[in-house]
Amino acid sequence: MQEELLRLLSARKGHFRLESGHHGDLWLDLDRLFLRPRSVRPFAIALANKLARYNIAAVCGPLVGGALVAQMVAAEMDVEFYSTERFVLSQPDDLFPLEYRLPLGLRKIIHGKAFAVVDDVIYAGSAVRETLTELRAYEARPVVIGALLVLGASAPGFFADQKLPLESIAHLPSGLWSPSECPLCASRMPLEDLGSPAV
Repeated sequence: MQEELLRLLSARKGHFRLESGHHGDLWLDLDRLFLRPRSVRPFAIALANKLARYNIAAVCGPLVGGALVAQMVAAEMDVEFYSTERFVLSQPDDLFPLEYRLPLGLRKIIHGKAFAVVDDVIYAGSAVRETLTELRAYEARPVVIGALLVLGASAPGFFADQKLPLESIAHLPSGLWSPSECPLCASRMPLEDLGSPAV
């Protein structure tokens, strides 16, 4: 199933600035993943099957791609669906310069509910980290993280420290560095900023 998923993603190697402010060596054009939702559905169903054992009441995903996957997962599991919206807080050179916020009308009804936080692809995990912060601020209970694809080891390490299991369909090795520690910068490889992938 991993190979089938990777065929849907347009990936290229290089030196890229990511949404989190980190530098990475892999770029995924995630917008193409959802051109044909039917092609993504089997992977969302497989992820829903992995999440079923956590007895969740709701799924939340960061807009845009994470929310699209989260909605498919929630529909398959017949649980509630929520999404968080991205807000830029600081300079793009800072690490984690974003917040992801719940719609105002939904903040009062999540208290005590067990959540899965789902994204399409997790790299540094900035969108998922901020979604976790938002859910906890309104006293929801995130119990598991889910993703179609996980890149590298940074985010899995963070979630392990948080004692949150991470379920995924695929995993790929990939480099991720703060700008000051980036070996690609040290080697003077040109840095590309192609926008903000949801990773």
